[in-house]
Amino acid sequence: MRFRVPIGDELRTSLGAPKRVKLLDSSPRSRVWRVEFGGERAIVKWITDGGDNRDGASVRFAREVAGLRLAARGPVGPRVLATDPDACVMVLEYLDDLGPTDDWLPGYAEALARLHALTGPADADALPAWRAPTAADAESFLRLAAALDVPIPPGVPAELAALLTRLDPVGRYALLHGDPCPGNDLRTVDGVRFVDFEQAALGDGLVELAYLRIGFPTCWCAMSLPGPRSAEVEAVYAATWRAHTGRDLDPEASVADACAGWLIRGDALVERAHRDSVDHLDRVPVQDFEWGYISARERLVHRLGVVADTATEPLRELGLLARELRGRLLTSWPGLRPLPGPDSRPW
Repeated sequence: MRFRVPIGDELRTSLGAPKRVKLLDSSPRSRVWRVEFGGERAIVKWITDGGDNRDGASVRFAREVAGLRLAARGPVGPRVLATDPDACVMVLEYLDDLGPTDDWLPGYAEALARLHALTGPADADALPAWRAPTAADAESFLRLAAALDVPIPPGVPAELAALLTRLDPVGRYALLHGDPCPGNDLRTVDGVRFVDFEQAALGDGLVELAYLRIGFPTCWCAMSLPGPRSAEVEAVYAATWRAHTGRDLDPEASVADACAGWLIRGDALVERAHRDSVDHLDRVPVQDFEWGYISARERLVHRLGVVADTATEPLRELGLLARELRGRLLTSWPGLRPLPGPDSRPW
């Protein structure tokens, strides 16, 4: 189905008529065009209701515009050139992507840290708080272990309850992209910039730094970084954070905690349009299901291995459970593949 670029009278008055219009690929929740106004390229994005099961188009429009305007402080995203709130249409700076590079991870980590460093307590009301895992997620994870006949160490419920408290975003104000996936990062002459801020939020930046270990949990193109490589890229993030804030990373925060939080979220096994529908961890023992070219069980095996290898004392028994669960999955379904490496990223 084709859609006409939705430039209303007010936008036409301020920008002129769009020319050289090209419809671009986008999610079911939006339509995106590359256009020219007065000979200058721009991006027109129309937020729609398609595939949305939680927030309406106007809510997501306002959230994305707010996130983009905060990111423009960096700049770590495209500038907002004009908006039509009634139509949920935004006109954005066109970013010329330089395309593939052999080693994209340092630039990604540097841009992620710059993004997270842009906001603070004064921005508390600018965006919603990051949506942390809940007690229902923890209960679902424990049911998964029971369904696979894996004994649950006695201390795990208490460890999970304490984990949820530590992951509470209250009092943390880093600007989170919400979906910092390969493809939402563009390599430009001014460095990496992010696009698609529909899920922008405020919280602890480590929940997005954890993507590098846990395998990009909100992304169709899940990937795995070898341990030493992950540590190198995390060091780039930490140095950039320090350079832009004058502070070291919060010693009370933990990437291991963030990884455990992603592990117990069943919604991180499916694309956004299917989240909040059913308990996806409950599906794993009876049905494998693909998102992109990676299956849910393959994603889960990777996440379990990360938590088993990185869980420190506050999560010691959860780490033991993760190791046993990973072994059970691999024994039950020996054909499960490891996640591909970072050179597999789509451009």
